[in-house]
Amino acid sequence: MADPYSTLGVARSATEKDIKSAYRKLAKELHPDRNKDNPKASERFSDVTRAYDLLSDKDKRAQFDRGEIDGEGNPASPFGGGGFGGGGGGGFGGGNPFGGGGAAEGIDLSDLFDGLFGGGRGPSPGGFGGGRRAAPKGNNVSYRLKVSLTDAATRSPQRITLSDGKTIDLKLPAGVEEGTQMRLAGKGEAGPGGNGDAIVTITIEPHAFFRRDGDNLRVDLPITLDEAVNGAKVKVPTAEGAVMLTVASGSSSGKTLRLKDKGFSRKGGSRGDQLVTLEIDLPPADDDLKARLEGWRDARNPRSRLGV
Repeated sequence: MADPYSTLGVARSATEKDIKSAYRKLAKELHPDRNKDNPKASERFSDVTRAYDLLSDKDKRAQFDRGEIDGEGNPASPFGGGGFGGGGGGGFGGGNPFGGGGAAEGIDLSDLFDGLFGGGRGPSPGGFGGGRRAAPKGNNVSYRLKVSLTDAATRSPQRITLSDGKTIDLKLPAGVEEGTQMRLAGKGEAGPGGNGDAIVTITIEPHAFFRRDGDNLRVDLPITLDEAVNGAKVKVPTAEGAVMLTVASGSSSGKTLRLKDKGFSRKGGSRGDQLVTLEIDLPPADDDLKARLEGWRDARNPRSRLGV
């Protein structure tokens, strides 16, 4: 079995800091994400990680130095020249009767990779006693998905193209809002332990006339003077399409009508409402309207509640 000291390129007298520094340098150089077309680099990466796992564990390092275990962490064979301080000879298979597993207590190996590979996960194989530690997955990949306000309200399916060119249809989650993140398992970069994930951040685009108000949608609806005076049934847009709305006779600008369950979806599955504010739209310089209103005056003071 290979000598872990030789694998990391350090002396037998190396300190914990020396070992950790050597591992960081080699792991960065040999990481599969940087050597996708070089399978030998991936194998070397696994060897380096396995050597670090052993030497970063004080007990196992001492056992290796005494010749009790080999470079794989297996008990050294009493036959065939079991090495003392060399890299061991033979072994009894993959089992480890000494129990335990992983790197030295108190060392979080994932810290070694923070900032090295874009947030990649901890190191790959190398556990001892009870099997090898799981190899690291590939990096997560971030995406930003722009969604229209009406699609967000109705949770309409969205299509996203991934970095590998494949497209996926997504169903927006209930209660979706600006900055909501969706995780697509296994759709990130490849790694020795499997693919990372895709993280999709939702951006909701502003709308030409709809406005979000909590779980409600708001819209200002222009109506004519005769529709306000006499009442009418008029079309009003909603996130799903136009519906008919009854405007009562004598309706004033600023009056707000409610369309139930036409707003945004809530996390519980229900929906908010659509709030429709009426705006009386007068025609500009309409001589016919002036003639019809000639001699008529509204004796009320609609500003009295404002104290004027």
